[in-house]
Amino acid sequence: MKQTIYLDNAATTPLDSEVAEKMLPFLTECYGNADSPHAVGRKAMVAVDRARDTVAECLGAKPSEIYFTSGGTEADNWAILGGARAKRAEGRTHVLISAIEHHAALYAAETLEKEGFEVEQIPVNSGGRVEMNAVKARLKPTTALVCVMRVNNETGVVQPVEEIARLAHSVGALFFTDCVQAAPHEKLDVKGLGADLLSISSHKLHGPKGCGALYIKSGVRIEKLVGGGEQERGMRGGTLNVPAIVGFAAALKKTAQEMDEARAHIEKLRAAFLLGIAALDGVKVNGEGEEKIPAVLSLQVSGVRNDTLLYRADLEGLCIAAGSACASASVKPSHVLLAMGRTDEEARQTVRISFGNQNTEEEVKKAAQIFVETVKSLRKN
Repeated sequence: MKQTIYLDNAATTPLDSEVAEKMLPFLTECYGNADSPHAVGRKAMVAVDRARDTVAECLGAKPSEIYFTSGGTEADNWAILGGARAKRAEGRTHVLISAIEHHAALYAAETLEKEGFEVEQIPVNSGGRVEMNAVKARLKPTTALVCVMRVNNETGVVQPVEEIARLAHSVGALFFTDCVQAAPHEKLDVKGLGADLLSISSHKLHGPKGCGALYIKSGVRIEKLVGGGEQERGMRGGTLNVPAIVGFAAALKKTAQEMDEARAHIEKLRAAFLLGIAALDGVKVNGEGEEKIPAVLSLQVSGVRNDTLLYRADLEGLCIAAGSACASASVKPSHVLLAMGRTDEEARQTVRISFGNQNTEEEVKKAAQIFVETVKSLRKN
């Protein structure tokens, strides 16, 4: 039986065993609804409050600024729809969003456009980085919200959100940054980033799926997205997923504590993989020359379609991706790569390899060997 080598950590990460252990009591004996007034419910709420404190500490925020969600997609939708709709009361109906955002953010922007907002995309350079001049040229007195992710999930390119936040605030607009892909690899400070709104997700950092958080800066007013209950201080209806919230906080804390060691390990993995495929002609790294996290490697492989490469690699036990997992069922080329100026053909020749701290150098070297052999085999046919 072939060994499975998982190099798709940007899509999701395996649940950390210590995190799972901390979640277990809240899946069994501590089963209360955190909003119930009795002792069983109060015990669950104590766990939620402690988790909120932990998440806030990891982000440099106040506990009152942290709202738990079902994940990054909900948090992105809430930030963009809720933030822009609240600003409409001030006569602000213009929204700026980068062309390389996650599909969740782009969908929310499309929804605003249908509601009468003027939505404008911010272009990126060929390396996938948002340019300051492009932001400056598009800001208006009516801009309600500026949305730029911290780290792109397909290329790993780090965006200059601190500068963009200052520009947004200079015209009185809110600034939102999706930090779902940044949180596993970068120590986040909401004040340093200049964020009014910031999203993160548990399953990207070895926590459970189905949980995330939205940071809402004190004094910033946004409309609620999910109604039907008074949970989360009346801002987000729905019974709290206590086990997932406990696991999310534990995973985020452990990630923050081990980040420097994990980054050094992942840098070695990336170097080992690139060395292993160095003899392969016609391979180009997307985003080269820009600041990037080492965990995400976007490769354009000439002469090979990514769907075929992924299929054949999977048969050999190597799990990689074409891009965002949220768009994996789409036959369309990556919107991120198209925004970077790649052709449809070049986009369809691109794969994403993403490393995690649970990967080993031995398996990454084996992965590189499988990758090279698969590409050579496909080019012969």
